[in-house]
Amino acid sequence: MKEIVIISGKGGTGKTSIAASFAAIEGNKVLADCDVDASDLHLVMSPRIAEKGEFWSGKKARIEEEKCNKCGLCQELCRFGAIKDFKVDCLSCEGCSFCFHACPAGAIVMEDVLSGHWFVSETRYGPLVYARLIPGEENSGKLVALVRQKAKALAEEKALKYIITDGPPGIGCPVISSLSGAAMALLVAEPTVSGVYDLERVAGVCKHFRIPAAVCINKYDLNEEIGREIERYCSQRGIELIGKLPFDEVFIEAISRGVPVVEVDRGNIKDEIERMWDTIVTRVEINRNRR
Repeated sequence: MKEIVIISGKGGTGKTSIAASFAAIEGNKVLADCDVDASDLHLVMSPRIAEKGEFWSGKKARIEEEKCNKCGLCQELCRFGAIKDFKVDCLSCEGCSFCFHACPAGAIVMEDVLSGHWFVSETRYGPLVYARLIPGEENSGKLVALVRQKAKALAEEKALKYIITDGPPGIGCPVISSLSGAAMALLVAEPTVSGVYDLERVAGVCKHFRIPAAVCINKYDLNEEIGREIERYCSQRGIELIGKLPFDEVFIEAISRGVPVVEVDRGNIKDEIERMWDTIVTRVEINRNRR
């Protein structure tokens, strides 16, 4: 199977709306939502959960009161202010284990942390794998890798051709984790000053990891001058611009109804998104044949 990842340099560019529309267009696929810090693809997929699991990652300190001699060394050494009155504040603890190694009484233990949950579900658009990281917890990159593993296993089990992944925004660890080994990345940009810079950053990540990339400009008519700047950037960097979507309240209507935008629009936006998907499939097949 081939994985197509939809990402952006920042949140709010419309990548989830586009990923959901691709899901409605393509029948032979598994969906994966790798934006585990703020997953929302399920909001327009109306999933029925078939399997659920816990994600344990990282460790945090706990003081065993019966062993503690209240010497205060742990409170003195903790640079995060996580230990007060000989109790550990789990929200402040960074899991560095300094107190664990320093405690002369051996009263501190490092315990595994429940960091989130993952879900395998069924939707009317096909299988969907997604996860939710508990706010404030770490290792979102590992949870992204787990979501992708589940999606890949599901695609192999059902002999499905594509994995359509709604990736996280930015250029951090979750993005890198979602991109590794992908057949193609679609970079969703918006015509703002920060949007150009964000596109440059995320395109740089794709280039570094040698992931073929294409660009879609969403809401391009909000600032056509910056839109043309994005087009020039793509042309200079040899990145194919495969779509330009106008600002349209049909996106708001689709979100409020909890359905992909292609099920609400019957005009140019639906046609453009369908053309984008056809282009992506063609490019993926061309790249596969070259290898």
